Amino acid sequence: MQTGALIVAAGKSSRMGDFKPMLQLGSISIAQRVINNFRQAGISKVVVVTGYKADVLERHLASNNVIFLRNEDYATTHMFDSVRIGLEYLKDKVDTVLFTPVDVPLFTARTVTQMLSADHPLVTPVCEGKPGHPILLRSSLIDSILKDDGSSGLEGAVEHCGTPMYFLNVEDPGIIHDADTPEDYAELLHAHNQSLIRSEIHIQLAREKVFFDEQLYSLLTLIHETGSVRDACEHMHISYSTSWNLIRTLESQLHEPLISRSQGGVNGSHSELTPYGEEFLKRYARFSEETRNCSEKIFENCFRGFFNA
Repeated sequence: MQTGALIVAAGKSSRMGDFKPMLQLGSISIAQRVINNFRQAGISKVVVVTGYKADVLERHLASNNVIFLRNEDYATTHMFDSVRIGLEYLKDKVDTVLFTPVDVPLFTARTVTQMLSADHPLVTPVCEGKPGHPILLRSSLIDSILKDDGSSGLEGAVEHCGTPMYFLNVEDPGIIHDADTPEDYAELLHAHNQSLIRSEIHIQLAREKVFFDEQLYSLLTLIHETGSVRDACEHMHISYSTSWNLIRTLESQLHEPLISRSQGGVNGSHSELTPYGEEFLKRYARFSEETRNCSEKIFENCFRGFFNA
């Protein structure tokens, strides 16, 4: 099992007057920055719940290797309904979920790491006395949260789940910077320009050329979970033909089959990872995690104090 991130981006951004997830924050969008923060903390399974302008946002984020779920009723429902969709999907796939609305893009990977290290089933980060995002919850609490009537939103559902919230003090004002209004966005831009430089690692495997990366890791993981290449492609907003081209290239480089398929039958076709494929994913995940951990230490040793000089 592992940690998953849940980003809700289904709303209409009515107070902002523009589509918040795709507003620029430096050279990338707000939504991309949130995803990058989780990735930097080593979280590979990132779910984005879309609704308003879903096709546009999913195309925009298609290369970010995330899992897309849709709230088709975004216009008549609340944020908690989008949270439900994400939690229902993640509850049996991860040990821990980190949730944030898409408009809180400046929290740091260090904050996420601190929250994951806290030995509590419910954690909210606090900076300068103010609680913020993301919120951590262990998967053992998800069923209780999903049963809530939603009348008081996610906050009420969490309060009613029977487990007290742990408030973790962090030195990270990014947890409380959101983008509800144009004024908020202007403050976000200012805070972004003052933010610290960080390292960002992308793990690839190659022979003569690259044959495996984070996109393929996400695709194979989804095939393993859904039992369907087509369903995995839909969740990632990539084409069916593209996915099979990637898989065939991968298998040719490894000289081993990673996907087995059964055709027809009462339940239709089914795809699953071979034992070799499962072991390959486990080893890649371990390599990726250990590389990122080493990278953080090396970055700190090489650049300590340099960018603030």
